[in-house]
Amino acid sequence: MEKGDYRKFYMHKTGHWLGMDVHDVGKYFQKGESRPLMDGMVTTVEPGLYFDPSDKTIPKHFRGIGIRIEDDILVNGKKPINLTASIPKEVEEIEAIRETAF
Repeated sequence: MEKGDYRKFYMHKTGHWLGMDVHDVGKYFQKGESRPLMDGMVTTVEPGLYFDPSDKTIPKHFRGIGIRIEDDILVNGKKPINLTASIPKEVEEIEAIRETAF
């Protein structure tokens, strides 16, 4: 982690604010400090992996693909609400969608 080796596959942050646009505007820091989340704000949690299609150190079947599984979280006091809790995220659930779509 200290060396940043993960950046080869994970080049963005863990999330962003969500609002009227995909990436809501605003300052993430105020006076050098992280801006606190407030009730009513929505933020994403979006881990993801991306594999460079030209990177020969990556197994061929992974090259050129990426996956990101996102949740959108409404800040609500000490009880955040996952607005995307019902969206399929498990491998079996996603594969089931693919099977019915084609």
